[in-house]
Amino acid sequence: MDTVRSKDGTTIAFDMQGDGPAVILVDGAMGTRSSGSKPELARLLAQRFTVYIYDRRGRGDSGDTKPYAVEREIEDTEALIDKAGGSAYLYGHSSGGCLALDAAVKLGDKVKKLAMYEAPYNDDPEAQKAWGRYIEDLTDALASDRRGDAVALFMTYVGMPSAQIEGMRHAPFWRGMEALAPTLAYDHTAIMGNEGSIPAERAARVHVPTLVMSGGKGAPFMSVTAKTLSEVIPGATLATLEGQTHDVHPDAIAPVLIEFFAA
Repeated sequence: MDTVRSKDGTTIAFDMQGDGPAVILVDGAMGTRSSGSKPELARLLAQRFTVYIYDRRGRGDSGDTKPYAVEREIEDTEALIDKAGGSAYLYGHSSGGCLALDAAVKLGDKVKKLAMYEAPYNDDPEAQKAWGRYIEDLTDALASDRRGDAVALFMTYVGMPSAQIEGMRHAPFWRGMEALAPTLAYDHTAIMGNEGSIPAERAARVHVPTLVMSGGKGAPFMSVTAKTLSEVIPGATLATLEGQTHDVHPDAIAPVLIEFFAA
């Protein structure tokens, strides 16, 4: 593990491997640099690139200076880019794609290319009502420090059965998930907003080569969102990864990212 210091003094922990142009992987909700399939994706990409995986602020070994602001997270990304030599490719998964998009708008030429997989914006009016109710409930749970309830709300929102959630509450890893609960507000309330709608005007200000992806077996709205983003981001490329869900397999996405970043 290594660290960089962000503009506001927050320590950001990261791991680095490989050799070549820099690629920074940006997590979605509840992710850390060692969770899920990300270490395997980093290993595959490291055959061609120098890959940075990091704990976003409030997660893992990184700090969490208050108050939170999206701008501070963008500065965290910028600190990693500066550590990498001043420019990098960005790949964001889920709400990490939303943050990576914001970083590409703000940081200009420091972001050489942007790749996003299933950024979970949704312009459907009924979905936006459901999102608004989730944000209200999440805000209430976090305000009263009911971190377990906040995690359960998120899992319920994404469709996990209640019996499965209840079983997870008694598992040893649940305490670690509760530790990440406050960052749900970072991703969902701050970055995605109270409606969760596609930020078309902001996306139109992305002026780097961009690849927008969705999975062929993902939620139907994800492909609609990906198509819309690809149309509003100037010159963006749209790709569907057949057979993939929201939890995209490293073996499926790594070749796509390598081809896009190396082109």
